[in-house]
Amino acid sequence: MEHLTVGNIQFGPETKFANQPQQMPQMPEFIEPPMMPPVQVKIYSESKHGLPQYETSGASGMDLKANEDVKIYPHETTTVGTGIYIELANALEFQIRPRSGLSLKTKMRVANSPGTIDSCYRGEIRIIVENTGNDLITINDGDRIAQMVLVPVLKCSWKQVETKESLSATDRGEGGFGSTGTK
Repeated sequence: MEHLTVGNIQFGPETKFANQPQQMPQMPEFIEPPMMPPVQVKIYSESKHGLPQYETSGASGMDLKANEDVKIYPHETTTVGTGIYIELANALEFQIRPRSGLSLKTKMRVANSPGTIDSCYRGEIRIIVENTGNDLITINDGDRIAQMVLVPVLKCSWKQVETKESLSATDRGEGGFGSTGTK
């Protein structure tokens, strides 16, 4: 085992912890967690391309296809219709995310990412896209342009305190926007 340094503490084969065995325990063999049953979502489709679907058995998101031809001029932001309308239960949202290959191979970006489809929204799912490049981008009817991931939503209730000092102290404190470094 090589040495591992965390902060100013060095861990290695000779590291001993109070009330801990001297040898590292064997990790159990990987156990596949059980699959959650699918959540049923009401859907109405005007899409010419079928319903959104998972492209592989391990995919987290379902691909969304354009239901129209759209030209996106350089540095323009616009929306692309999918022809899909849904009804979600109150504790759920769909997040709209970019497709990684599309982001890698083109200058088209899904703006406002991840976008949220709230449980109370009943309009057409439209994807906000932007052209960050200098060339025209053409989206063809039927192109897979984004993906949507079903996510549970937690709601909060506020417990208002009288002073900022009433919030618990942490190592990070008020440090933000890169305060933890890059390496």
